[in-house]
Amino acid sequence: MLNLMRDKRSLMIGAALGALFVSQSAFAQDGATAAANDEEGLAEIVVTAERRPENQQDVPLSVAVLPAAQARDYTAGGDDTLLALSGRVPGLYVESSTGRIFPRFYIRGLGNVDFYLGASQPVSIIQDDVVLEHVVLKSNPVFDVNQIEVLRGPQGSLFGRNTTAGIIKFDSVRPTQEFEGRATASYGSYNSVNVDAGVGGPIIQDKLAFRISGLYQHRDDYIDNSYTGPSADGTRVGRKNAAGGFNERDVRLQLLATPSESLSILASGHARWYDGTATVFRRGALNLGSNQINGVQFTRARWDEGADNPQKYNTAGGSVHVNWDLGPVTLTSITGYETLSGRSRGDTDGGAAVDFGGAGFGESMGRVKGLDQWTEELRLASNGSGPLKWQVGAMYFDSRDITEFYQRGYFLTGAANNPNNWVRLHNQNTSWAVFGQLSYEIAPKLTITAGGRVTEDTKTTDLLKTADTAAGVVTYTGRRHVRLSDTQPSWDLSARYEVNPDVSVYARVAKGFRGPTIQGRSAVFNADFTTANSEKILSWEAGVKTQLGRTLRANLSGFYYTVDDIQLNGNDLNGNGVLLNANKAKAYGMEADVDWRPVRNLSIQAGLSLLHSKIEDKNLEAQVCAFGGAVTCTVLDPLRRQGALFLAKIDGNPLPNAPEYNLSFNARYDIPMDIGGKLFLATDWNVQGYTNFVLYETKEFTSNGNFEGGLKIGYTAENNAWEIAGFVRNLTGEKNLKGVIENYRAAVLNEPRVFGLSLSGKFN
Repeated sequence: MLNLMRDKRSLMIGAALGALFVSQSAFAQDGATAAANDEEGLAEIVVTAERRPENQQDVPLSVAVLPAAQARDYTAGGDDTLLALSGRVPGLYVESSTGRIFPRFYIRGLGNVDFYLGASQPVSIIQDDVVLEHVVLKSNPVFDVNQIEVLRGPQGSLFGRNTTAGIIKFDSVRPTQEFEGRATASYGSYNSVNVDAGVGGPIIQDKLAFRISGLYQHRDDYIDNSYTGPSADGTRVGRKNAAGGFNERDVRLQLLATPSESLSILASGHARWYDGTATVFRRGALNLGSNQINGVQFTRARWDEGADNPQKYNTAGGSVHVNWDLGPVTLTSITGYETLSGRSRGDTDGGAAVDFGGAGFGESMGRVKGLDQWTEELRLASNGSGPLKWQVGAMYFDSRDITEFYQRGYFLTGAANNPNNWVRLHNQNTSWAVFGQLSYEIAPKLTITAGGRVTEDTKTTDLLKTADTAAGVVTYTGRRHVRLSDTQPSWDLSARYEVNPDVSVYARVAKGFRGPTIQGRSAVFNADFTTANSEKILSWEAGVKTQLGRTLRANLSGFYYTVDDIQLNGNDLNGNGVLLNANKAKAYGMEADVDWRPVRNLSIQAGLSLLHSKIEDKNLEAQVCAFGGAVTCTVLDPLRRQGALFLAKIDGNPLPNAPEYNLSFNARYDIPMDIGGKLFLATDWNVQGYTNFVLYETKEFTSNGNFEGGLKIGYTAENNAWEIAGFVRNLTGEKNLKGVIENYRAAVLNEPRVFGLSLSGKFN
């Protein structure tokens, strides 16, 4: 009955959106003449979703574009540049239970809730044409960005490695032969500072240009630790402003050499220095039988261990992008290298045990001692504007790291200390692929595109050090070496038909896969590794894309997919993540993107996604919330006990972190001034539908109707040369549930309300 009610609500929203499209189209036609005279009307959006510059409206797949200016508005208060994207694009959801260094991405409901530092995700992150695979690399902030593209659905032909869910593609502002620069700076509550800037120009005219970009974000610690009792690991308790702050420092240098008209070489190097606070959990924030957050303040928490959840990571890398125009074809080479090191520690029970009968202590630290990732892509693509376009290529990927996991005994003081309560793992992931794509206009206005890829993906994990007793006795009996490998094809086939210059329709079918995965962290609990076999997706999609003059752009897509052997992540008795495969998952839904200029000086962007997802495996069970031999939450699925385990059947449940709907809305109104420039008022809102955070269904671990908004009021000078504004993020001060620690009914919250001032400008 609950699923039926959700389906009806989704259908009602879909019908309402359809009506909205019709009414907007009619209004847009009436207002087309006025909009045509507005120099700030809609302009063409160029994307590289198929590895070549194309009008967004001509690409036969669901691709959304988030303007750079909007992205900077979302992070004006110093918020994480990636977590702030959640819900801003239909079908995209982002969350983290490990602070700013470990965002988890979901597209159309497909993602991975695993908090393991070696976790594999079905969403690929591409920054400046380099794929970032490790979860910490995926957290590299976005700054001085030119455009953000979200490619929804499998992208197995041209991008990524084994991308079953989709791609988020970030393109930085590149060097030009004109001296230019831009900067945005803001200051807000909690001494929050955000500076995002870039400047560049010619070094040798027409031969060599540069651009240097930087990001600085800071927030003071603002969360008080109100616990004043004893601490078993030496954590300083009873402190004001003990956690919550961060320092984010990033720099990037690009050099563009154009020795001839046919050859360009773009070399880029970047570095990141980050330190701050890992996620602060609020133990017991969810009362039994309710998903309401009670008795919790943004600025206060209680914890007895964990040293105030410190987190520190440094990353660096570089790439060389070569384009050589050989006349009928262009040869492209993209070489990338990334490295990182750092650690994150936290009180994982989320509270002070004395508040809960003196029971329940949890503390851990993950550390990447070092990681090296190499990527190389070679691609040969046809040139020209004829009916036939093609490209072929190959890609090689190699990632190796040393990762360590420390448990509570390592940090305890006195006789309870166990200096051997940690493990060291060596992880290696290699992958190679060959790919190709062919696009042909088989008839006027009808184009068929087909792509294929063969990928081999191999993962190896070696246990270099076991978690031993304090006396050095080895008690681990599991595997110390695991190697998994798979070779699979992926492909896509699409057709696009131009109904008229304003309207086109398309259909697409795609098959992709994600390689096998190894979870080695469990060795810290003396438990054997867990593994998951490759998952394979078949996705069907169709849509309509419309643009009426410079007034209205409205794109609508519907999809259906099945994933065989889908990789899922549950928990064991220790709260440690374990890998498992379900027989199948199915989902269907739709996405709509609207960009509208109804009258002069008013712009509106809106997006809506609807999703119904379901796990199908009649025999699959997952460990539920449990502590001290008892279930600690209200489980709604069939439940049974097997020794110390409490297992729930999850057949028919939605995928975790897959919102049933998401609605985003942005609006800006400008008031031209006689003295030049304009006053403006801008606002943005996001509403998130029913979301289940875990594999099993409960009354506690869900959210429904979360919303958050922002407001910005200011003045923009003529030609948009500079802008000054006041802003508020999380305007209404909402406390939204973003994640949970199951055993302790602990809550992960969104960011607090931040007031501030911003100043931005540009020159050329």
